[in-house]
Parts: sequence; C-alpha cells; structure tokens
Amino acid sequence: MNSPVTQEMDNQKDQTYSKMSVAKCVTEYDTLRRVVLCEPKYMAIKDIINDVQKKYKDENIDREKAMQQHKEFEAKLKEHNVEVIKLPSSERYPEQVFTRDIGFTLGDRLFLADMASDIRKGEEAALQNWLLQENIPFRVSESRVEGGDVIVDRNRVFVGISSRTSEESVLHLEQSLPDHEVIRVPFNEKYLHLDCVFNVISSGDGLYFPEAFDEETRKSLESMYNLIEVNKEEQFTMGTNVLSIGSGRLFSLPQNPQVNAAMRSKGFDVIEIDFSEIIKSGGSFRCCSMPVVRND
Repeated sequence: MNSPVTQEMDNQKDQTYSKMSVAKCVTEYDTLRRVVLCEPKYMAIKDIINDVQKKYKDENIDREKAMQQHKEFEAKLKEHNVEVIKLPSSERYPEQVFTRDIGFTLGDRLFLADMASDIRKGEEAALQNWLLQENIPFRVSESRVEGGDVIVDRNRVFVGISSRTSEESVLHLEQSLPDHEVIRVPFNEKYLHLDCVFNVISSGDGLYFPEAFDEETRKSLESMYNLIEVNKEEQFTMGTNVLSIGSGRLFSLPQNPQVNAAMRSKGFDVIEIDFSEIIKSGGSFRCCSMPVVRND
C-alpha cells in the first residue's frame, strides 16, 4: 500500500499529465496515466466477425450487465490513479467499447486507425474530436490498421498481419518510426487481433497462444520473451488480453485461473474483475482501453 507521501506524489503526477497535451507510450507495461474508454451503452453482436461472437450471437449482450462491469473497471482504474477519458457512446457503433482498435500510441506519436470492418468505420471520429480539443498531435493511418494488432516494447513494435491490418500499413509504420524495429507477426486471423493471442507484460515476460502461430513465428517470439502459454479454453475467454497498469499490476479475468496463477507465480499483482458480458463480443481489458500516456 502506498504511503501518504507516495500517494501525494502520484496525485501530483496525475495532475501534471492531465494538463499536458501529449501522448507517450513506449511499452505495454509502464505506469498508465491517461487512457481512453467508451461505455458499452449500445453494445450488441450484429455482424459476426469472430468465433466468440458466433457462440453468443443468439444470447447476445446484456447491456445493463455490461455497463455495470465496465463501470467497475473504470472505478478500479481511477483507484490506481489513472485519468480516464470517456468518448461519447453512439447507437451507430455497437462495438465502440473496444477503444484500443481506433487508435494507438507509439513513443510520442498517436496514430488514428483505419478501421477494416464496415460496422466499425466511423468510430475513430469521436477520438479525433477529443484529440483536436486537447491539442494532442496525431497521425491518420494511411492504410488499414487497427490498434489491437499493434504492441510496443521500447524500440520494438510488433504488428499482427491479418485481415484487419495490412502489409502496406507496416511499411508506413516503418517509415514513420525509423528508430524502431517493426516486427511482422503473422497469425491465424480467425483470432481477429494480435492481442487476442499475444501480449507483452514486462520487459522479459509475455503471454501467448501457440496454436495461433506458425513454427517460425512461435520460435521468434519465444526467443525474445519468457512466454506463459495460454490454453485453448482460456484463449477463448481472452486470457492474453490483459491490461498492464505499471509496477507489475494488471487486469485479468477471474475466468482464467491458470493464466492468473502463472502470472502471480512470476510476481505479478493480478487484479481480477468480471468482464464476462463484454468478452462475449471477443475483447477484454486491453481491447477496451487505449493508453495515451504511460511513464516509467
């Protein structure tokens, strides 16, 4: 537990970052200071775009329950001194809760995504309006790319190659980020986004679902990180889609006990929140959060 002095220092940092028109994220696990969310007010499974949605298409989403779970997530973020920005919900966009996909921050540059799925095209307008209001510089992606396929760790940027993110977008990122190593990560696109099968949770540790990758890609990832293997059942319940908020703390689902036990055995502080209604649409804590500022 933080001492009063430490707490006061954290609060001062929060106030500083909230007044700065900046974007900065160099890892997926440094201390999260500012994040963009969107309430699942109009969340629904309409166009089936992943295997998880196929299972729940008839049951669909209990919006009241999804809203309550999301509010608990938001409250817990604030409890850990994270400034939460909430984009306005729109009935036009039933998957707007997954803010990670509409933009991503790499270093001190924020990119506005180019959404691939018709049902999601236009979601990025609300984020763009907020960025303009806050005077935060951003770049509009020149080709198809979604934030769920982009993972940053210092000078490394992993980009999943799928139906949502194109090879052309990787070339543009290489041109925009000459000081970074942009690493292509092909995977079975039935899993939708890279962060549904791979994630980095510290400088030396990650999570992955091996079946999603070919042998060459699997060995490459294994050479860079000590990887916790996620089994098929816990991949389906978004075992890799955790959100790190710094100092080894991260959000994960109670439905994934094996993943959580493995992370705790490595010293991580696992914060369990029920997100069972929201994951019916194929995304969890990482998908539902777009970091704008992290600091080490």
